[in-house]
Amino acid sequence: MNNSDRTRTELRGQFLHQNGWADAEIEALPADMSFRRYFRLQDGTRHALLMDSPPDKEDIRPYVKIARHLGELGLSAPEITALDEDSGFAVIEDFGNDTYNRLIAGGASEWPLYELAIDTLAAMHNHPNVINVDVPTYDIDKLIHEVVELTDWYYPALTGAALPTSARARYVEAWDTVFESLPTPPESLVLRDYHVDNLMILDGRDGVAKCGLLDFQDAVIGHPAYDLTSLLEDARRDISDDLRSAMRKRYAQQTPSTAGDDFDDWYAVLSVQRHAKIAGRFTRFILRDDNGKYLCHIPRVMGLLNRSLSMPVLKPVKHWFDEYWPDPEAPLPDFDPVEIRRLIAPEALIPVRP
Repeated sequence: MNNSDRTRTELRGQFLHQNGWADAEIEALPADMSFRRYFRLQDGTRHALLMDSPPDKEDIRPYVKIARHLGELGLSAPEITALDEDSGFAVIEDFGNDTYNRLIAGGASEWPLYELAIDTLAAMHNHPNVINVDVPTYDIDKLIHEVVELTDWYYPALTGAALPTSARARYVEAWDTVFESLPTPPESLVLRDYHVDNLMILDGRDGVAKCGLLDFQDAVIGHPAYDLTSLLEDARRDISDDLRSAMRKRYAQQTPSTAGDDFDDWYAVLSVQRHAKIAGRFTRFILRDDNGKYLCHIPRVMGLLNRSLSMPVLKPVKHWFDEYWPDPEAPLPDFDPVEIRRLIAPEALIPVRP
């Protein structure tokens, strides 16, 4: 344990002591790709989670802000029962282990779970105060900044060569053209990772409050189609066309203002944007962070991307692929991360976490 870890452990103990959890049993939960860590606390019949978010690495304040806002909207984010924003610690409600992903893997029917997820998303989008929160805007510059993760990270791993600068510039121009062709978007809260790993079933609650929400600290104000694509164009699991169609119809019935070609065009564009970002990011995890557990999902992601490219609104991007990347679903070959890293700009190789 280095000095930084030792200091963090001591601060964690002080926080728990000050907030009535000094005698709790502490179980470290598996880490994700962020700097945050979670610990399960058990003290007799009481249980909760400790969130440890080092302030110099990941500010806890956005999580706190969005959790409280979601609660004000009548949705179920973990309740915060103790907080030290300056030190980056919080004791939050423990929703347990019943994520959608685990429930489905255990044999639960996916249809009622997805119906609840759609109802929850529609309730959030319909709430009159949904955008009354101070978070960044998911503007076109941000969307394009993310979409080049495909060309900057995945393309070199696929081909063993960096994409020429001129081709990258034309890729960005194609996306600019697509976004300029779209109508002005409606605004809503976008949680950004609204999928089966971040949704839970909460016993003892009714209606949309039964759906527990996780991993929302990066929320922004953007187009309501984004979270719908995140749920129904899932990078991590296959979803049948019947389920996807039924859930899109269910969402449209509850949000009449989002029905029509304009919403469908935004849905298609944001689907491809998200798939491009994810394929690049999953590759980045192994090239920059030595974590290859997500690479198995890339064939699904690129298949979804290729399918959505057929939509007329994406014609400029489709033309770019036809010229520079005619087979988006080509399998990723075995590659040496060390060699591929030589093709990536040095400033991009800062690790996600130590």
